[in-house]
Amino acid sequence: VQLVESGGGLVQAGGSLRLSCAASGINLNINHMGWYRQAPGKERELVAAISIGGRTVYADSVRGRFTISVENDKNTLDLQINSLKPEDTAMYYCAACFGILEDCKPLTNWGQGTQVTVSS
Repeated sequence: VQLVESGGGLVQAGGSLRLSCAASGINLNINHMGWYRQAPGKERELVAAISIGGRTVYADSVRGRFTISVENDKNTLDLQINSLKPEDTAMYYCAACFGILEDCKPLTNWGQGTQVTVSS
């Protein structure tokens, strides 16, 4: 299984980014999938998850601004991020996950992540 994140960058507050997670060796349609982030000095946290059936959940801090989705034809997991805030600055990772969707536990190894930096 290999998950490769991309799409991060340096943006001003209020801007948008679209993160993508390219998957190989795993079918995203038969796994719960999640986006996680880790800010400097903080623990990694789940920000969004999507179930096998397409149900989505979001952390309170990102709900209404982040949208998680699966592109079936490309076997990629995307995260559309709008209205970025400085507190969204973090390394973002994707992973297959399991358990209760609101607390989806990572199942796959972490990739290299993609850095999102938001300037005020």
